[in-house]
Amino acid sequence: MTKHTHHLKRRTGAALAALGLALAGSLAAGGAAHAATDQPDPKRVVYVEVNGNDLSNVADYTLAGTDRPAFDAAMIFAANIDYDTEKKQAYLSLNDRVTWTLENAATQIRPLQQRGTKVLLSVLGNHQGAGLANFASRKDAGAFAQQLADTVQKYGLDGIDLDDEWSEYGKNGTGQPNASSFPYLVKELRTKLGPHKLITFYNIGPAAESTEYRGISVGALVDYALNPWYGSWDVPQLARADASKLAPGAVDLNRTPIGTAAQFAAQTKAEGYGGIVTYDLRAGDHSEYVSAITEPLTGLATEYAPTP
Repeated sequence: MTKHTHHLKRRTGAALAALGLALAGSLAAGGAAHAATDQPDPKRVVYVEVNGNDLSNVADYTLAGTDRPAFDAAMIFAANIDYDTEKKQAYLSLNDRVTWTLENAATQIRPLQQRGTKVLLSVLGNHQGAGLANFASRKDAGAFAQQLADTVQKYGLDGIDLDDEWSEYGKNGTGQPNASSFPYLVKELRTKLGPHKLITFYNIGPAAESTEYRGISVGALVDYALNPWYGSWDVPQLARADASKLAPGAVDLNRTPIGTAAQFAAQTKAEGYGGIVTYDLRAGDHSEYVSAITEPLTGLATEYAPTP
């Protein structure tokens, strides 16, 4: 077990309250749902716990009769925000399995990208007091954003997924959440990544309460806002993000009933939302379950063909 393994939580169930999903280039929160007419198919997002499963499993699923991916975005779950108590600054930490996934991009990442799936690195706190919501200055937020951008560049990723969990703000003498931290971080990250990389927000934690600051709007900068409560339908509330940037339906691929997943997919399509969030894809054939999502969203079932 690597030092971060026990920090990778299973985000499921009614015990969690509701938030939102946003995917590459079209989801955002704040507006009323609208009927879906002549819109692209809603995006299918999948989180993979790489401590126990290979990211490459995502490439085993295609829409029936096509070479199109069943999943439009795959999140490497997860990297961490650690805190250097001597330098008093946050830094990006990659555990052994995340590092292995990134360094084996030829087999773990490129097959997904070649099929059209965007691959993002998910980043969250690590019980050390550092997180998305307590950078003390724009300079500090920019320094961390640079680490994220450098990692995207180094490993040929498609973007970053931001998740404000498990930070334990105040620990190790760190500051409490403030109003400027998250907007500054997202603004700096967007500047460093440019317009063609993705930034998604797993809409949870203190960061979700501070998304506007001195003319900087997180909703205008991220591509998608995601509902983090698996088994629930909850529309992310994010100013300046319309329905096309939001993913209100969230399912655990191993725990949420298949009928619920199908219902959320149909509602996503009918109400014109931008995507749906799925979590914890494991090895093996889960095409029946995934079909319950892709059929309402795209009109196509999902086929499973394990890669050699």
